[in-house]
Amino acid sequence: MYKESIFIADDHPLLLGGLEKFLTDRGFTVIDTASDGFSAYNSIIKLKPEIAILDINMPKLSGIEIARKCQQNKIETKIILNTLYKDEELYFEAKELNVYGYLLKEFALEEIENCLQTVLSGETYFSKDILKYLNVTIRPLEVLEKLTLTERKTLTLIAQNKTSKEIAEMLFVSIKTVEKHRTNIRVKLGLEPKTHSLLIWVKENYRLFL
Repeated sequence: MYKESIFIADDHPLLLGGLEKFLTDRGFTVIDTASDGFSAYNSIIKLKPEIAILDINMPKLSGIEIARKCQQNKIETKIILNTLYKDEELYFEAKELNVYGYLLKEFALEEIENCLQTVLSGETYFSKDILKYLNVTIRPLEVLEKLTLTERKTLTLIAQNKTSKEIAEMLFVSIKTVEKHRTNIRVKLGLEPKTHSLLIWVKENYRLFL
């Protein structure tokens, strides 16, 4: 049994019940569920679960809106968004909110256990084929446009062979924050979660940083 608490919200009863049973059968602790966004947000405030798995499209408050409120109010619950919609705009909005996971419902049961284990270890998890299923074709310049200003600064410093410690000192942030930027950039670039994948990418696209 996983001791970490998990909360689930979905306005489709069959999907909600099915996911709850699936996780419970695999030893995860589901402390509560909700079928609308308002109830979900109130439960997150009250119960303070380690992880909240939220449907993006719910009545009263969407999963995106809940994630934004959690960010604004510095709520530490790790948000995983689950959606039926293959929407590029929603995907990148979720990235800007620094959610910990993003899954398409049609693949959720195949990936949710791995996703939860990854998030519980402190890492983010985005479905490895998400960009393909969202029909996102990304070229280097388009990727840079998707990055936040801080992410672009971080990527430029990576291209200059700076370490995370050096980048943190130059940007006046923590090393943990730099590592979070690295993860976000890697996901937006569609790269595998390997140690040197970002450095390899910037070397292959060095002309972007001249």
